[in-house]
Amino acid sequence: MKLVVFDCDGTIVDSQAGIVLSMDHAFTSLGLIAPTRAATLSVVGLSLPEAFTALAPDHDRTTRAELAERYKSAFRELKHDPSESEILFPLAKETIAHIALRDDHLLGIATGKSRRGVDRLFQREGWHESFSTIQTADDHPSKPHPSMLLRAMLETDTTPDLTVMVGDTTYDMEMARAAGVAAIGVAWGYHEVAALQEAGAHLIIERFEELPDAIDRALTIERCEA
Repeated sequence: MKLVVFDCDGTIVDSQAGIVLSMDHAFTSLGLIAPTRAATLSVVGLSLPEAFTALAPDHDRTTRAELAERYKSAFRELKHDPSESEILFPLAKETIAHIALRDDHLLGIATGKSRRGVDRLFQREGWHESFSTIQTADDHPSKPHPSMLLRAMLETDTTPDLTVMVGDTTYDMEMARAAGVAAIGVAWGYHEVAALQEAGAHLIIERFEELPDAIDRALTIERCEA
């Protein structure tokens, strides 16, 4: 069986607006200057402690912890407003459904989101039966540590040569390489294509519908490199 592991924010879900608004609220509610949009988007994919270490390096641990709590609170509040709800990138749902139907593929998630956030998304999209393994920031070190992918492979009895990581950030690509698995970068997410390539992406796709073919090609590349 081949294991296809997806990042969530920036890869499957277009959540930029909610993330930026929540980050602005976290900082301004404490009387601090909010980071730029670019700075906020650059840390998507990290767990919150690491994200706020990067965004607020001059503040102490207590302040960063408070920023994280205010960010989470603001992000939860946005969920009550349908206009700010997370939306899927074009053809994400259709492509995932297509891959899930292949009898030689398993699907997984490796994300900096909380398990609660993933469960909410899966409930909305009806995906609980489609994914065989879900790894979140609740139980692992932040990306690019390979813990999420190592656990995903363990849970699905899959080996690195049959596993591919699909993500939009350099952290996803670095995590994939650290775990010894193939890495596919998506061009529509938070980090630039050049940065994804420098971080170790084997392939870059421009549209979701390119993914099924890219999975097969990436796994071939990985086996050749091994």
